[in-house]
Amino acid sequence: MNRRHFLIGTITTATLLSAGAASWLLDGTDKSTLTIDMALENLEKLRQSQVSMAGAWSLSQVLEHCAQSVEFSMTGFPEHKPELFKQTIGKLAFSAFCEKGEMRHNLAEAIPGAAELTAESVEASYKRLKQAMLDFKQYQGELAEHFAFGPLNKAEYEQAHVMHFYNHLQEVIWH
Repeated sequence: MNRRHFLIGTITTATLLSAGAASWLLDGTDKSTLTIDMALENLEKLRQSQVSMAGAWSLSQVLEHCAQSVEFSMTGFPEHKPELFKQTIGKLAFSAFCEKGEMRHNLAEAIPGAAELTAESVEASYKRLKQAMLDFKQYQGELAEHFAFGPLNKAEYEQAHVMHFYNHLQEVIWH
């Protein structure tokens, strides 16, 4: 066994164990809420509320980032993780997220190759995310491969988009 195969095996095993442990530690989400319709309802509640952000990004940047992800699922992601990553770590991570109904990721990490977040007006960012979700809901074409998780069908992408949005909502401070 060469060093590269050993390292890949070690990383994959560690990821599997971590994903398994994480699925037992996370509280989990009611999976019936992981729909675009529910996300749109929550987006509207957010729009009508006074909030601040606990993380590195402004609310506008978070909404723009989530919109980029939804848009890229239809148009194609600008950059991808290596195939080996998508087939192992990415696939395992997505399975763990789906099992728990909840995503955990670095909330200040941009989508690789995506345009820089502009921090445009919050209202414009709300509108962009809402439109992206509505476009996705109506979309009938072939979906682009996810940059980290690999190929996803429409139901899987819907769940991924909503878990992603809800994960970012964890940095919202409601007033």
